[in-house]
Parts: sequence; C-alpha cells; structure tokens
Amino acid sequence: MLPFLFPVIDSRAGSHDFSSRAQVTPMMRFDLNPEGWIHWPERADLSLEFMRLLATAQEGGSTVSECWLTASRIDFADDDSWYQEWTETADSNNVRAMAALAEGNLVTARNNWLRAINYYQAAAYPLDLSEDSKSAALAAMRTCAANYLKHCEPRGEVVSIPWLDEFPLQGYFLPACAAKDPAPVVICIGEPGHRKEEYLFKMARHARERGISMLAVDILGNGSGVGLEEVMQNHKLESAIGHIMDYLLGREDIARDRIAILGDSWGSSFVARGIAFDQRFAAAVCDGGVWDAHERAFLRQRMAIADVGSGFNRESNRILRSIQCPLLITLGERGWLKPERVVELTNQLRAENRGVTLKVFKRSETAAEQGHMDNPTLANEFIFDWIASRLGSVARKLELQV
Repeated sequence: MLPFLFPVIDSRAGSHDFSSRAQVTPMMRFDLNPEGWIHWPERADLSLEFMRLLATAQEGGSTVSECWLTASRIDFADDDSWYQEWTETADSNNVRAMAALAEGNLVTARNNWLRAINYYQAAAYPLDLSEDSKSAALAAMRTCAANYLKHCEPRGEVVSIPWLDEFPLQGYFLPACAAKDPAPVVICIGEPGHRKEEYLFKMARHARERGISMLAVDILGNGSGVGLEEVMQNHKLESAIGHIMDYLLGREDIARDRIAILGDSWGSSFVARGIAFDQRFAAAVCDGGVWDAHERAFLRQRMAIADVGSGFNRESNRILRSIQCPLLITLGERGWLKPERVVELTNQLRAENRGVTLKVFKRSETAAEQGHMDNPTLANEFIFDWIASRLGSVARKLELQV
C-alpha cells in the first residue's frame, strides 16, 4: 500500500565539485510512479476510485487524512471490507454534520454532508457489491444531499424532470447567490453511471463563485425501480437533454438565453447528440461527438473498410454541423484517447463549426487523467471561466469592470 510518490536520495549532487571541501549534503527528490496514482496494482478499479477520492479533497469532497486512514483498514481482496470501511467514514461525517446543525454551525454541517456524500458513493463503488449494500449506501448518500441542499444559502431544491412516463429524472437545482434578476445556468450531467451528487462538491462552488445557477442531473432516474439498462434498450439517451432544457425554460429565475451544458467525464457522445438539433443552448462543454467518431473509425478498421482514416463520417458530420453554440472540448494526455487523435478529429470539427475550443491538459500540469480525475479543480477552473465568458455571468461582468 505504498503511495504514488516516494523519496530518492541523489548522491551525485555536488560530487564533482573538487575545489570545495564543504560537506556534501545529499539531495532528496521525489519520483512519480510511472503508472500514475496506482496504489494497489492487483485492484486497479479500487485504485482509480481511491485516486478520485484523494483528488476531491481540494474541492471539499474528502480529507486526505480520512482517505488514508480508511484505506489502511481495508482488505482489498474483500469488496465488503471496502464497503464497510467507507460507510463507517461516511457515517462519522454525517453524525458530525447533524451535531453541527444542532448547534447552528451550518457551514460545518454542509462541509461534513459533502464529504459524507462522497464517501457513501465510494462505498457503493465495487461492481460485485451486493444490491442490498449498494442500495443502503446510495440511499444514505441521497439523504445527505437533500440535507445539504435544504441548508444551503440560498436554499437548493430536489427537482423532478419529466422524461419517459416510467422514468422521470431527478435533479438538484442550486440558485446563484444574491441573484435579483434571472441568472445564467449550467446543466451538469455525466455519462451513464455518473451520479449527480458528486457535482455538489465538484462543480457547485465554481458555478456559485461566477454568479451562475447550477442544475445537477443524471440519467439514473429517481430511484423508483426502473433500471437504466431497460431504458437504454428502448430509448435514446440524448432525448433526455431536450426534456431537461424544457424544465429549465419553465422556471422564472433563469435567463433563458444563457443556458450552458457540461457533459462530465465523457466516454460517450450522448450530450453532443442531444444538443445537435436543439438550438436553445448558449454554450456546451462535451466531447463534440469525438467519442462517436472514434468508435466508428475503430469499427471501420476492424471491418477493413477502405476509408478508415477519414475520421468523421457522413452521420457524424450531420450531427456536428448542427451544433450551433460555442463548444469546448477538454481532455487529458493520459486519457483513453490519444491527444493527437483528438486534435485530428477536432480540426475536422472546426471545419464544420468555427466556435470550437480544444484544451489538452498535459502530464506536466496534472488534470491529465481520463475525466481530469487526478485534478478536477484545475480543469473546472478553466471550464467554468470559459462558460462564464460565454454566458456573460454576473461575476464575469464584475471582473471585466475592475
């Protein structure tokens, strides 16, 4: 269970300075594990989840000491051990939150609920975890999220968004601070499997500080029992995007012409497909259809079709030509796709849509893992600055006046 950094003594420091008789002091430096933040090679899945937990400490989603203490108690050959230990840590934060609330310390209560949300989510992470254990962790997570929203200033809401008759969506709406006029808003939505609760600690602060309201939503339903797998067999995920927009346009506290969408941790292109034929968005952060194009090119290569290197095909171009709003694509150098491949595809995209911005986070600056998992703060600062500049948020206007 070694951390990803380890000290190395460099005995060569000063060893060639023969003119000096001063005592040579060895130099201590740190080497980065070439595998990245892998702590338990035999359990790469749990190692990645632990990396995510550590990285959220800077956003208020965890504390480094709690993460390491919890990990020290886990038997990594036993998924139930992972569940039990993270649940215990989550419970401790929830208890502290309720105690702080009873004493009127709302800031401390909110901070502890955010950490509890993240730890409960981690507890439910293992794929082989029993359904009862997973359901218990997720129910506790949602309870903490509801308490957090209830005690936010201004107060947040748990909202229901109609989509399919048997599968309404649930969302969390956090209004912009001190907004007298209708405020710009960003929809934060993840690819299948990502939960809206993580956006409360991962993205809400960045929106709030820029005078932007936030709607956190996922496509996992409202917990009524219908599974996402069943929905995906009969419906297109991108159809949810239009229904989410319809919901926002029914609110009186949002600026209808200043709505952005952020597709987090892209490994699918359903957000790009969803906005392609919906001209109501003022800005979008997603993969722009790059993932779809990559998959089609891979399939054409496997099928030995001659135009394998052509990048976007006719269907991709039809979708991409239809995205009219400014578009930001971000990725990390250590992500699933090679940066040069994304640059190639993005250049083709720019030929169809001039309002495309590409940001590649390099290993040397971090935020370079898939979904910027290793440093979400750095990526979100860039992303929300870009969104604010396109939406003309209150905070952005004040910055420009200084």
